[in-house]
Amino acid sequence: MNMLRSLSIAAAACCLFVALPARAQDVPPPGIVVRGEAQKSVAPDTAVIEAGVSNFAKSARAAAEATNLAIGKVLLELKNAGIDGKDIQTSQLSLQPQYADRPGPSEVTGYVAKNIVSVRVRDITALAGILDRLMVAGANEVRGISFTVSNASKLLDEARTEAVADARRKAEIYARAAGLTLGAPVSIAEDSGPGVMPMRKMAADLSAGAQVAPGEQSLNVSVTVNWGVKAQ
Repeated sequence: MNMLRSLSIAAAACCLFVALPARAQDVPPPGIVVRGEAQKSVAPDTAVIEAGVSNFAKSARAAAEATNLAIGKVLLELKNAGIDGKDIQTSQLSLQPQYADRPGPSEVTGYVAKNIVSVRVRDITALAGILDRLMVAGANEVRGISFTVSNASKLLDEARTEAVADARRKAEIYARAAGLTLGAPVSIAEDSGPGVMPMRKMAADLSAGAQVAPGEQSLNVSVTVNWGVKAQ
């Protein structure tokens, strides 16, 4: 019985030693690990305006009615400016009491009603004119403008190709310096998410005759590539 048990342990040990080299083959061979980067600078072609109406009144009903009337004129003006209904979305609708700013028990002095909409403008050249029309129509809150690139996915794909090419260029330099031949990539990983960065600050004067400078945006991609190598 003891002899059989000893034989079983010995057989298991042999299996273990045989399996170890196979597991070692799963480990990727050492290579050259480099980071490749690419950048696409492009003028934005879409703008998003956050604007709307805010009114104060002694009663909640009066504040709401004044705001509803005013936002109706704003929405009509946006329609007349050629903005599609799908590009207009309510982003804030609120009715808040206002309190007296003095010591003692809180006293409601009135109410502020707000109706803010998000407007997507697909023609950058029309942006300044639309801002003017908004303010003439009664919009007394323009919270800001943001710019986007509608075909960002296509440009990012081009940048990804260029980032891998940049990684290959760097790896070939290291391989030549070390007397090696560059092989195929063992692994490729995109570093975090591709970035979108404004290249120049937006300038906007929101008075009559608004001037807007959309500037440029930079689409950045960074990849880490592990290249296989072999001796020359």
